[in-house]
Amino acid sequence: MNRLAVGLAPLILLVGASGARAQDPHAGHRAPAAPSRTQPAPPTPDPHAGHQTPARPTAQPPHAGHVTPPVQTPPADPHAGHRTPPQPQAADPHAGHDISTMSMGPPDVSTSADDPGRPPEAPVPAIALSGPVHAADLIFGAEAMTASRRILVAENGDVRTTAVIIDRLEAGFGDGEETWLWDARGWRGGDINRFWWKTEGEGDFGGDLEEAELQALYSRAITPFWDVQAGVRQDFRPDGEDTTHLVLGVQGLAPHWWEIDAAAFLSTEGDLTARVEAEYDQRITQRLILQPRLEVSASASDIPELEVGPGLSSVEAGLRLRYEFHREFAPYVGVEWSRSFGDTADYIEARGGEAEDTRFVVGLKAWF
Repeated sequence: MNRLAVGLAPLILLVGASGARAQDPHAGHRAPAAPSRTQPAPPTPDPHAGHQTPARPTAQPPHAGHVTPPVQTPPADPHAGHRTPPQPQAADPHAGHDISTMSMGPPDVSTSADDPGRPPEAPVPAIALSGPVHAADLIFGAEAMTASRRILVAENGDVRTTAVIIDRLEAGFGDGEETWLWDARGWRGGDINRFWWKTEGEGDFGGDLEEAELQALYSRAITPFWDVQAGVRQDFRPDGEDTTHLVLGVQGLAPHWWEIDAAAFLSTEGDLTARVEAEYDQRITQRLILQPRLEVSASASDIPELEVGPGLSSVEAGLRLRYEFHREFAPYVGVEWSRSFGDTADYIEARGGEAEDTRFVVGLKAWF
């Protein structure tokens, strides 16, 4: 029995120790109250509180114990206090040149490379002209591309336009009789070739038509702003013989935006006459326009039946102020002065007329 107790004693001690370790280590302890949400929790105690940190050795500077040599003062400037004389400046090679007239851009000449004054251009390489005239024909076929090129020309370079312009449809009032006149023109065609017609005539309110003319002209553009015109002119006179003329003239836009219409007329009787018309639109506002107008007539021969003498026949100068209610509709008022010269004035005075006349005019300018 004693031997059994002695043999079980270690086992009993081992079980007792395990049971003791399995128990809650905080059993019997009273947990402290949880901190309130409104009060901060107490700080956690520093685990190193009460420990004494050993003093660390102070690092010595790398140059401790070294003797710094004395700093040497630089020698005094021998020119200190001296005043340097002003240095002469080099003369400006462009001094006295007037650059206001110098061009800051390319030469003021035409943009064509063949004109003098333009930079020379290298010739086209021969290989650039060695292929077919129309390279697209090799891909799409000559027949298809020929039709496409015709459409391109028709839609972009062969546009046909028509216009009718009534330059003057007016009545004149002066010391003599009251008169009326028309001056209209129009065209049909493209940018290069056109058919032009022009007509004008005049009369008086107390009588019949004095004279009228109608021109039919072929017009071809020779520059961007000028056309050459050629055709026929037919004159109608109720009290005289009708006359037919050949016409050759130019029409276009001169410098400073003057519209010019100049023509020479050769009649079937061999009489050579000429007429030049010039007018200019000066915009005062977008709708109010002041137009000066000048017309000069001359003859190379004496034509008694038309009351026209050789040389300068007559001059008309007018000033008209029009208001464009629309671009196509603009009434106007103005004044016009006319004067006949030489034998032409003698013919007019011989039949009781006046060689010089001033009239107040009112009329309409329109186009469609």
